[in-house]
Amino acid sequence: MKPTRVLLADDHTIVRAGIRALLDSVMQVEVIGEAANGEQALDSIEKLRPDVVLLDLTMPGLTGFEVLREVTEKFPEVRVILVTVHEEVEYAYQALHLGASGYLPKSAASAELPLAIEQVMSGKKYISPALNQDAAIELGRGSDSHVLSAELTPRQKEVLARIAEGRSTKDIALTLEISIKTVETHRAQLMERLNIHNIAGLVRYAIKTGIVSSDQPATVKKMGGKS
Repeated sequence: MKPTRVLLADDHTIVRAGIRALLDSVMQVEVIGEAANGEQALDSIEKLRPDVVLLDLTMPGLTGFEVLREVTEKFPEVRVILVTVHEEVEYAYQALHLGASGYLPKSAASAELPLAIEQVMSGKKYISPALNQDAAIELGRGSDSHVLSAELTPRQKEVLARIAEGRSTKDIALTLEISIKTVETHRAQLMERLNIHNIAGLVRYAIKTGIVSSDQPATVKKMGGKS
């Protein structure tokens, strides 16, 4: 039996090293490459054609969601598992909606990663038990109901879309060419105007209103600094 060929994509070297060490002890799994940002991940996928990509959600340049959109469109045979610090179920639903095969919080990776790889290679979806899967299902059922969002300004919608993509405040500021303070002001105004008081709620709103969708094309931005 051929080993499952895995590509690691995470901007933190120590995280990649930890995952590689874990997978080195798993039979029938071979780590064939690493990428430190979204652009490198896409280049490596095109060159190496891995079976599975373990993809961080928040990276400099292209986010995990943007990479996922590209992979789903260009390399549908490649299975993508999001491995991320984001444990909100809204992010898990968005990942599956965009074509991911699995979603796994980094806090659960050491215990669940071998099983997740096994499941997606057998054609199944994997969502960590650490997340509320029932909530993900309910969110999916309601994802086509478009809540009115006309009260938001175009700039607020731009900020909200990038929040829902898992971008950091610094990355949003760089992408939109505004200050970090301005991003924070927009976020506070969004929460006040929508009567939503946490990031998970903003993500849910962005998905349900179509502000973030699988039809949104990936846009390559060259940005400096850590996410």
